[in-house]
Amino acid sequence: MKIRLSEKIGYGLGDMSSSMFWKLFGAYLMIFYTDVFGISAAVVGTMFAITRVWDSFFDPIVGVMADRTTSRWGHFRPYLLYLALPFGLIGILTFLTPPFGETGKIIYAFITYALMMMVYSAINVPYASLLGVMSPDSADRNTLATYRMTFAYIGSFLALLLFMPLVNAFSGNDSHSSVYGWLTAPQFGWLMAVVVIALVCILLFLGCFALTKERVKSVKKEKTSLKTDIRDLLHNQPWWILLGAGVASLVFNSIRDGATVYYFKYYVDETSVGSITFLGLPFVLSGLYLAVGQAANILGVILAAPISNRIGKRHTFMGAMAIAALLSIGFFWLNKDQLFLIFLLQTLISICAGSIFPLLWSMYADCADYSELKTGNRATGLIFSSSSMSQKFGWAFGTAITGWMLAQFGFQANAVQSAETIQGIKMFLSILPAIGALLSLAFIFFYPLSEAKMKSITTELQEKRK
Repeated sequence: MKIRLSEKIGYGLGDMSSSMFWKLFGAYLMIFYTDVFGISAAVVGTMFAITRVWDSFFDPIVGVMADRTTSRWGHFRPYLLYLALPFGLIGILTFLTPPFGETGKIIYAFITYALMMMVYSAINVPYASLLGVMSPDSADRNTLATYRMTFAYIGSFLALLLFMPLVNAFSGNDSHSSVYGWLTAPQFGWLMAVVVIALVCILLFLGCFALTKERVKSVKKEKTSLKTDIRDLLHNQPWWILLGAGVASLVFNSIRDGATVYYFKYYVDETSVGSITFLGLPFVLSGLYLAVGQAANILGVILAAPISNRIGKRHTFMGAMAIAALLSIGFFWLNKDQLFLIFLLQTLISICAGSIFPLLWSMYADCADYSELKTGNRATGLIFSSSSMSQKFGWAFGTAITGWMLAQFGFQANAVQSAETIQGIKMFLSILPAIGALLSLAFIFFYPLSEAKMKSITTELQEKRK
């Protein structure tokens, strides 16, 4: 059955919602905790590591639950309907700044951030799994993955471009002690900006639920035990490879995103440059840099399908990560006044980064088919939960490394930084992400499911399903 354009767009709306929050967490949550809420960088790094590692193990639990969910809407779509509102509300609470002491702030941050990551898993794992059951055709999946990532980057682009202007608009650009209730003006600005983003995210997930449909049924009709599902997953070699590649890719992305605001605030000194007005709105350099990266990601997504159809997913992935690693190393040598080159390298690196994620999602769907043919058991939710799990591990390691190394380099919030700290901040956008890109390339080198192999698997499964 041909998938309509409205359904492709509807599927894209889901990751548009997820990515708006995910990018805010990646780009702004670290600096929110250190510079707005008043928690030390070392504590934030530890919190990210503990919370995200725990939440990574929560993802497979969600996948197993979704595989066993039965409703008139299917296995996965009910989660989009029932969790859209909690997703937005807990996101708002994450950026609330209650007037607690130091210990109270840390406890509040731990609780709200842990809840946010858990509800993110509870809605995003079923959403990701939906790709594997909307169509049995590999080409359709490539198309759906392209729509997904295109809308994801559009959402990220809008969120990153508009977030700081929203913060400034709601706070009145006042960094002093005027308050709204117990909130200072900047704290109120951050909170209200997140409220706007959260409302949009809720509506997008509801739109995704309304416009999509589940079609693919498993070859095996009876339910299998959890022990069988896990055993099959652990014997799925391509899944292990994608897990490693996904973790390394997210380390690459999370370090770059998490350090961007620090780079422009403390190294480039964006306040001396001032705001740049576009479409009547004032933008800061860091916001424009992040938004340019998202726009370039979209170009990478668009290029991924035609290039991978020509040379294969594996070769496309490896080439993109190799180029991204080389360009990232070159980024270290840029001076703070070389803004054109800073933005040029951001564009080129982001094109490479954008191209790999639709390939990863399509490969996860291929892993589900491979497992079904090999074992007769289709645990789509469990397999796709590994994609979210790799995201959480990658972000856990990347953001924890950022927090710990900021502390190691002597970072002090809202102060002039030492030469050693500045060198460290420069490494966060260059050498460290390059290591992540090279590790990802090394993993994907061993990926065995070529296009010819998948064509054979698809044909055999279609015969069995008949």
